[in-house]
Amino acid sequence: MSAAENRTTTQAAYQAFANADLDGAMQHMADDIALIVPGNSTISGTYRGKDEVRQLFVRLVGKSFRIEAEHFVADGDHVIVLSRVTTDGQSSDQAAVLTFREGKVVKFRSAGDTAQEEKIWGLELAT
Repeated sequence: MSAAENRTTTQAAYQAFANADLDGAMQHMADDIALIVPGNSTISGTYRGKDEVRQLFVRLVGKSFRIEAEHFVADGDHVIVLSRVTTDGQSSDQAAVLTFREGKVVKFRSAGDTAQEEKIWGLELAT
């Protein structure tokens, strides 16, 4: 797919998520997707495969998670999304990089306010 097609696919997925349409949001994810959330909160880590990503999405929705995408920048197999995230009434900026392979998202790496995520979700306890 072209960069423009990847951008359009990403925009549609973000809109589907905003409309609480998880199937639509996940439609163009590869079965072996890796979704990476940085930090040390209880939601931090790497989610592998659609089932783990769906479980994360359901958990996010449980805290009134909203994401408002503001800019989409596409270059080849990568789309960068700059957005405003609100969870439990607290907002912050976030960037995400989506990597496509053959029209499917294979990697989703987010970068946001990890201190705020830790405050909202709690710290992951060391094992």
